[in-house]
Amino acid sequence: MVIVVGNPANTNCLTASKSAPSIPKENFSCLTRLDHNRAKAQIALKLGVTSDDVKNVIIWGNHSSTQYPDVNHAKVKLQGKEVGVYEALKNDSWLKGDFITTVQQRGAAVIKARKLSSAMSAAKAICDHVRDIWFGTPEGEFVSMGIISDGNSYGVPDDLIYSFPVTIKNKTWKIVEGLPINDFSREKMDLTAKELKEEKETAFEFLSSV
Repeated sequence: MVIVVGNPANTNCLTASKSAPSIPKENFSCLTRLDHNRAKAQIALKLGVTSDDVKNVIIWGNHSSTQYPDVNHAKVKLQGKEVGVYEALKNDSWLKGDFITTVQQRGAAVIKARKLSSAMSAAKAICDHVRDIWFGTPEGEFVSMGIISDGNSYGVPDDLIYSFPVTIKNKTWKIVEGLPINDFSREKMDLTAKELKEEKETAFEFLSSV
């Protein structure tokens, strides 16, 4: 397994994969678990629960400010019952506005406030990422991971490293299929895919000229 963390993580991961064709593409992933953890934390803070009470948030796309943190399919445990996040919060304008931008720009905000990066949070996210690859995801839960987009059912172009919701079993990831995608989500998912295509073209142009 090859896990890429350094930015631009998705495009660096794709470049690494292309540079090592003897290693299966499926063995390469990039870290979007930090964003995933941040999205869970924002929901937990808003509802006064712990991050562990929130599951199945999704980070779609690039580990950049175009990423799309999606809670349409997320659940939260409230008073012993699992409830949809939209239903629990009853605050669609926050979920479609400030929540998304807070997660997208959290890294920059941490650096601005501390004059240092969120290295410990990233380290924790790497541990989470590796643990789930090794031990698998709990039943009924999925996590976010930047992986090769080939053959996905969400209309994301092939040959990108794009963050999807995945389940993991026997050290093999599988994209969660069949999640309904509304128009709001579609637009956000396409926007981050467009950025990844542009990044890829720029990187490969540069590499071919070296």
